[in-house]
Amino acid sequence: MKPYILAPLVPAAVLNGLLLVPALHGFAAAFGAVSLALTLLAIAMALEALIARRPAAAAAPVVAAAPLPPAPAANLAEAEIVAFVGLLQERGRLVDFLMDDVTPCDDAQVGAAARVVHQGCRSVLHEHFQITPVSDAEEGTKVTVPAGAEEYRLVGKLGGGAPFTGTLIHKGWKAVSVKLPRILPSAAGRLPAIAPAEVEVR
Repeated sequence: MKPYILAPLVPAAVLNGLLLVPALHGFAAAFGAVSLALTLLAIAMALEALIARRPAAAAAPVVAAAPLPPAPAANLAEAEIVAFVGLLQERGRLVDFLMDDVTPCDDAQVGAAARVVHQGCRSVLHEHFQITPVSDAEEGTKVTVPAGAEEYRLVGKLGGGAPFTGTLIHKGWKAVSVKLPRILPSAAGRLPAIAPAEVEVR
C-alpha cells in the first residue's frame, strides 16, 4: 500500500482525539464532519489502489497478441481520487474548510461552516458509496468479537485469546459498494484540478 493512502487518516485521528478534550466540545460537529470525510477519502484511495493492482481476468488464448497501448503519463487511479476530492469540494467546500485557518473564527462561525461541509459531503458519499455499520449492536452494549474479525479494532487491556468480549465504543463503518467518478486521462499527463480557479470577467 502506498504511504500517501494513509495520509488522510492522520488528521482524522487527531480530530477524533481532540473530541476527548472538554474545552473543544463546541467543535464536535465540525471535527466529526471533517473526520468522516477524511476517513472515507482514505477508503476511496485504498479501494482505487486495490482496483489498480487487481490482475485482469485471464483471456482466451489468441494466435497473436495485440500490441498494448502506451501507458498514460499520469496514474489514472490517482486522477480519479483527485476527481472525487473535487466533488467533495464542489458540493461541501471540504478543501476550502481544511485549507482555511479557522483559528480566528468563533464557535458559531466554525459550526456554520461545518454544516455546509456536512451537508455537501454527505450527499457525495450517499451518491458514490453504499455505507453500512460494521456492527448492528447499540454503542455502549456488550459485544463478542470472534477470532479473525478484521473489521473490528480491539482497544484496552487484551489478554488471552479470541473470542473477546467488551463494550462497543463505535459501531464502525464499511463500504458495501463504491461508484467513483471515472475520468479520461489528461493528454498532457497532469492530474486534474480539484477546483478550477474562478475569474469574473467584466
